[in-house]
Amino acid sequence: MNKPTVLITGGTTGIGLATAQLLQAEGARVIVTGRNPETLAAAGATLGPTAAVLRSDSASLADARSLGSQVAPHADKLDGVFLNAGIARFAPFDAVTPEFFDEQFGVNVRGLYFQLQSLLPMLANPSAVVLNASLAADLALPNSSVYAATKAAVAAFGRTLAAELAPRGVRLNTINPGPVTTPIFDKLGLPPEAVQGFVEQTTARLLTKRFGTAVEVAKLARFLLSADSSYIVGAEVRIDGGYRLT
Repeated sequence: MNKPTVLITGGTTGIGLATAQLLQAEGARVIVTGRNPETLAAAGATLGPTAAVLRSDSASLADARSLGSQVAPHADKLDGVFLNAGIARFAPFDAVTPEFFDEQFGVNVRGLYFQLQSLLPMLANPSAVVLNASLAADLALPNSSVYAATKAAVAAFGRTLAAELAPRGVRLNTINPGPVTTPIFDKLGLPPEAVQGFVEQTTARLLTKRFGTAVEVAKLARFLLSADSSYIVGAEVRIDGGYRLT
């Protein structure tokens, strides 16, 4: 039986790397992308020679549109794709600049969209695609207006593209993580005291009384990429420690 091949964008750290490790441990061949030379090298060492570790910047439209041709030398087809790459920047509404706005929409929305378009000819029938959105898309968190809007767009893609791609045998779902401890959390652009306040307030609201882990989200992504979820299509699955219930 052939091993499934799965591509994970933003797969060199955090949720993406954790997902790659889980899939690899179960026999899948993984292809991961990233843009930082240090994390690319570290992921290559972690995943070993059976994995393909590719430099591809989700912020670059050229990179997004050429991802399929970049992946093609490493795989004839893809059985799964986890579009996980994204950035999070928080700022008050009156401090948002066009550059701040464009950066997040460029990575989280435009990059994701054209990456999937580029990969479409490589998707097997059947195959599974998972989009990584965020619980922030459904909340009214101060300072998150741009980030939340990008993730709301991802969730909208999840619904519409699930319907459009189903006839091709592509099963598409979206995950909406809540507070999770990953490297992206350290890059929000807020002062340390603001981050600490956010952590304390958020932890108090969580029914679990703790943030989630990258591995916990990775297990959900692995499930949605697998045949075990074969009757789940167009879903938005929250993984948030009960945050929405408080």
